Amino acid sequence: MNTAELTELAQQLRVDSVRASAAAGSGHPTSSMSAADLMAVLLARHLRYDFERPAHPGNDRFVLSKGHATPLLYSAYKAVGAIEDGELLTFRRIGSRLEGHPTPRRVPWVETATGSLGQGLPIGVGIALAGKRLDRAGYRVWVLCGDSELAEGSVWEAAEHAAYEHLDNLTAIVDVNRLGQRGPTRHGHHLDAYARRFQAFGWHTVEVDGHDVDAVDRAYGEARSTTGQPTVILARTLKGKGVHDVQDREGLHGKPLPDADAAIAELGGPRDLRVRVHEPPATRALHSVPTKNLELPRWERGEKVATRDAYGQALAALGTARSDVVALDGEVSDSTRAEFFAKEHPDRFFECYIAEQQMVAAAVGLATRGRVPYASTFAAFLTRAYDFVRMASVSGIGVNLVGSHAGVAIGQDGPSQMGLEDLAMMRAVHGSTVLYPCDANQTARLVTAMAGLEGVRYLRTSRGPGPVIYGPDEEFPVGGSKVLRAGDRDRLTVVAAGVTVHEALVAADVLEREGIRIRVVDLYSVKPVDHFTLRQAAEETGLLLTVEDHHEEGGLGDAVLEAFLDGRPVPRLVRLAVRRMPGSASPDEQLHAAGIDAASIAAAGKLLVEEAVVR
Repeated sequence: MNTAELTELAQQLRVDSVRASAAAGSGHPTSSMSAADLMAVLLARHLRYDFERPAHPGNDRFVLSKGHATPLLYSAYKAVGAIEDGELLTFRRIGSRLEGHPTPRRVPWVETATGSLGQGLPIGVGIALAGKRLDRAGYRVWVLCGDSELAEGSVWEAAEHAAYEHLDNLTAIVDVNRLGQRGPTRHGHHLDAYARRFQAFGWHTVEVDGHDVDAVDRAYGEARSTTGQPTVILARTLKGKGVHDVQDREGLHGKPLPDADAAIAELGGPRDLRVRVHEPPATRALHSVPTKNLELPRWERGEKVATRDAYGQALAALGTARSDVVALDGEVSDSTRAEFFAKEHPDRFFECYIAEQQMVAAAVGLATRGRVPYASTFAAFLTRAYDFVRMASVSGIGVNLVGSHAGVAIGQDGPSQMGLEDLAMMRAVHGSTVLYPCDANQTARLVTAMAGLEGVRYLRTSRGPGPVIYGPDEEFPVGGSKVLRAGDRDRLTVVAAGVTVHEALVAADVLEREGIRIRVVDLYSVKPVDHFTLRQAAEETGLLLTVEDHHEEGGLGDAVLEAFLDGRPVPRLVRLAVRRMPGSASPDEQLHAAGIDAASIAAAGKLLVEEAVVR
């Protein structure tokens, strides 16, 4: 396309953005109109993509970080022939795959769900890492950002990581249209303010008039020819470009244009231009999956092993068996034990430093390229990245997250290091799996099982060593549990997971010496939960006592209650959990102070049984 044709294509994208938003009665046409020239030049001159084969290994990858600009994205899909005009006008309607913000669940050309701002660039970094370090392919990653989202800290985590990794296959395009949702952005049209920040992180910067298609074309070419560092194109644009009554005016964000027909006429009316996007180069499949038989580490009953140690060793073994497994860590690999994987598979280990948002985002990006990522840090620090976890679920992208140093059992480090909200946090994620093993062999099996699951998977590990109670060949199906003590005369069921399993077993011995037999259930699968075993225990013993190294809200006790939400009678249930703010103390002192050690379990269990007799 020549200059005049590119300009016409940009006008078509504007018109179709206005039309789609008008048909929906909602949307973000003005945010789309500002970036129309940027999109037109990318489609016609620089993007290499086969829309009939979105999984083509040579395709460039495009991420719309300013996810509210879907009218522009879907108008681009129409221009390349991926969708028809009739479908474009179903935008935002029930049943349409053209949702208000893009998701790969519905649209095959979308890499990742966006709309929660500040996520596109960090995920783009993960995709670029796959291309640079693993695939060694020539595809380029293009990320279209808005200027408002540059206020997000996650953008600057991404900026530093991209420069550190010399991701010259990554181009960020910033649509600097000056206006945010409620008014002007922090830096307005001062491109140099943004340029200085990116330059400080080590990026190549290009400042350009975002409505000059020839200048934009040259900027993209400069980005493609730059080596050794990522490039950011800072494009000065006008929100609502092309329509006098809305151009560069406040108060119109997220609204269809007041007079769509007049706006369309001012833009020159509808067009039906079609763009032939450059084909990607022929390339081989990027990676294979299995390489060797899996040989998990094995531990004998009675050994003392921390589940975090078992995680690291099992992950290293899994990495040997499967070449698609990658690991990421937040500069705590000596604590999470991801260092075992790093030593054996350094080419597939990604150190993300103390940047948990970027760590999870990179995991999502790597997953879009067919990898099976395991990302680990302290359980407490995953709270920083929770929005990325939530959006991974929206995307339908599978990632494995591992939180170590969970609960008060970590000891003297105190509450800032204790994951006490993580089970609730991860259980709340749509379609998630939450696992909490209590011994080494169980951990190893669950680490392996995670690789074959869908959605967000979370594994909780413990800092201190605990006794191995299961044999190395024991199976642990996700959604199951293990009944460790049971008999016909059981008067109470104690449900525990992780460190409290061992405390419950000691409490069972104490109570048995007093003539009280109790059942002990290891609920290692916190989500999905084993409804059958819990209901059976309730029917046979009548009393349930849950004990967890976690806050009461949203954790193990609430997971157990889910087994009785189908109208069945709820049994007498008492929950032991961490209800006070811990301080610094030894692990044993912490468990006792929280009321979740063996003595506390035995006391609570005895009281429950005695109360039941009185009743």
